[in-house]
Amino acid sequence: MNRPFAAALAAALLCSPAPLWAQDAAAPAPVAAPVPTPPVGWQPHELTTPPEEIAAAALAAAPVWDGHNDVPIQLRGRFHNLINSFDFTDTTHAGNDGKGTGDHVFGPSMHTDLARLARGHVGAQFWSVYVSAEQTEPEAVRATLEQIDVLKRLVARYPNRMKLVQSADDVQATMAEGRVASLMGMEGGHSIGSSLGTLRQMYALGVRYMTLTHTRNNPWADSATDKAEHDGLTDFGKDVVREMNRIGMLVDLSHVSEATMLDALDVAKVPVIFSHSGARSVNPHVRNVPDNVLDRLKANGGIVMAITLPAFVSEARRQWGARLAGEEARLKTLSNEDKAQVDAGLEEWKRSNPEPVVTIGEVADHIEHIARRIGVEHIGIGGDYDGMPKGPEGMEDVSGYPELFIELARRGFSQGELELIASRNMMRVLRAAEDYAHAHSADPPIEYPVPD
Repeated sequence: MNRPFAAALAAALLCSPAPLWAQDAAAPAPVAAPVPTPPVGWQPHELTTPPEEIAAAALAAAPVWDGHNDVPIQLRGRFHNLINSFDFTDTTHAGNDGKGTGDHVFGPSMHTDLARLARGHVGAQFWSVYVSAEQTEPEAVRATLEQIDVLKRLVARYPNRMKLVQSADDVQATMAEGRVASLMGMEGGHSIGSSLGTLRQMYALGVRYMTLTHTRNNPWADSATDKAEHDGLTDFGKDVVREMNRIGMLVDLSHVSEATMLDALDVAKVPVIFSHSGARSVNPHVRNVPDNVLDRLKANGGIVMAITLPAFVSEARRQWGARLAGEEARLKTLSNEDKAQVDAGLEEWKRSNPEPVVTIGEVADHIEHIARRIGVEHIGIGGDYDGMPKGPEGMEDVSGYPELFIELARRGFSQGELELIASRNMMRVLRAAEDYAHAHSADPPIEYPVPD
């Protein structure tokens, strides 16, 4: 850990007041009302305190609430969900069961464990119960239930360090106890099998957000990384958003097409989230959020939870990845898809074309752009750890979050603003969703006939 930061954190923990969200817990949050933002966007503050001290004080008062972590699919890919002997205190040499070469398995080490969560000052985590969008909808529903099960079993094994939670009040209390408040998010509408009944039951099991698509379209929503079929949301897709609002499940717009983003914002009555995305003006990857959608998000009151995945953060890294994909296609054609020849050729290409180094400063560039465009009240953190091969230099795993907050403090973000980014904005959004659901608890569920 950064030594000045560690010293500052210790001092902050001894003297910091109760978190603002704890002080104001009795006051209900406004439902879907736009939060106040400066008329000209964020402007940097003069730096009069060492950035390490500012960051330490912010994280002592408001630990990170991360929007997206893929540990559950690591458990499936490495161990086929056999976790009775899995050690989550240290996964730097997690390995696998000898057959674990499945989805999202990139090497022997994982990015997340209890020790590194503590070093990263992660106080709350949305764990993704992601399953592949290549599956049929019935297969995806079953696999999602299996991922919910394995995440619940993992949390239950460490009751002194983690707790499964389902509400903002639960998060607040669990963070105050020093345990990791653990929530679940579904990554893709294929996980509900085009069924509002399944959606409601996933909520009953504890799922608190759903990303409307993953990398492929589903029957009712377009993905950012697939050919458009629906021009956004179908009528059923709009009812999915309405029903999510009614029951209190957050609508996540990471992975979806721009048209889907706009359709969802047209329908949504409460703030939405982008659980792990960046700013498209900084890196024009289609997975990032364009400025016109950011402007709509400000009116909606929602947040973008800044991602650390290098190809989404850095334009140089995105271009390198495109050249790598082109070289792979060339080698496959020339070798008649001989894997050994392709692998050898790619290694040679990489030696001549080294991967660009992606920095913490580039992650901060996305946060600063969003702050200047629509205000710091619309930013969170959504690293996507264990869903990528590696993070940026200095943020290779979940322990690196303090370094990001030091960089933001160095750029002129105040302690209060860093607290908003770390977790207070996410707390506000979840409370707004809960308040709306409570106010509409007597509304009838949206119904569709089941097949014969």
